[in-house]
Amino acid sequence: MTGSTSRQAPGVRLVVVHPDKEVLAQAAAARLLTRVLDVQSVRSPVHVVLTGGSVGIATLAAVAASPLVPAVDWSGVHLWWGDERFLPDGDPDRNETQARGALLDGLVAEHGLPAANVHPMPGPTSVATPEEGAAAYAELLREHAGEGTVAVPAFDVLLLGMGPDGHVASLFPGHEVLAAQGTTTGVHASPKPPPERVSLTFDAIRSAREVWIVAAGAEKAEQVAAALADGPVTEVPAAGAVGQARTLWLLDAEAAATTPPK
Repeated sequence: MTGSTSRQAPGVRLVVVHPDKEVLAQAAAARLLTRVLDVQSVRSPVHVVLTGGSVGIATLAAVAASPLVPAVDWSGVHLWWGDERFLPDGDPDRNETQARGALLDGLVAEHGLPAANVHPMPGPTSVATPEEGAAAYAELLREHAGEGTVAVPAFDVLLLGMGPDGHVASLFPGHEVLAAQGTTTGVHASPKPPPERVSLTFDAIRSAREVWIVAAGAEKAEQVAAALADGPVTEVPAAGAVGQARTLWLLDAEAAATTPPK
């Protein structure tokens, strides 16, 4: 299987704008829980890919506070990551560490989420290099894969943040990692510290049933507009993050400020 920066034909694309980042996080949390409940009504297990960043972690904290949490059968939910900083287990800058504090530890302790259903990306605590971490994660994804053409689970929701430069996961503009083959990749010389990371590739991202991009802040507005105008993936990687059935852009008013109304 060969990775590519070309863009597949997306499913339905929807842009939803909320007044500020606090409302955005609350709305994204409610939408995520509702989606998990809807999926569980027709199939199991449910596979969700988590993201980091301020809005991503705020969304997880809002999930933790929601009255809908007990309605979910968490024993049938598997949680993954789109990328991770190559840092030791427990490092406060790891997406996993922040997610555990905001939501996951509580779900395991109080709501029946099996610890084995939480699938963090390996770091230097267990592997020597980002490439080894990527290979180990690819094998784990393969173990849970369905019958699709990409060796990953059928992700029901794949959450992504977007940087001011238009990057998603750890796929940065102009970086060689944009053309990575397979489902995961090690990342070196990241323009955003730390320089070493592990990331899903475009092939893995585009296999998801739904891709949700959550972005807030005026510094994101230019790249949001460029991605929604289908700018070049090499310049605006977020433009290449599309879902099989739906691509959902969840924005605050500042991030959507330069996006023409449809």
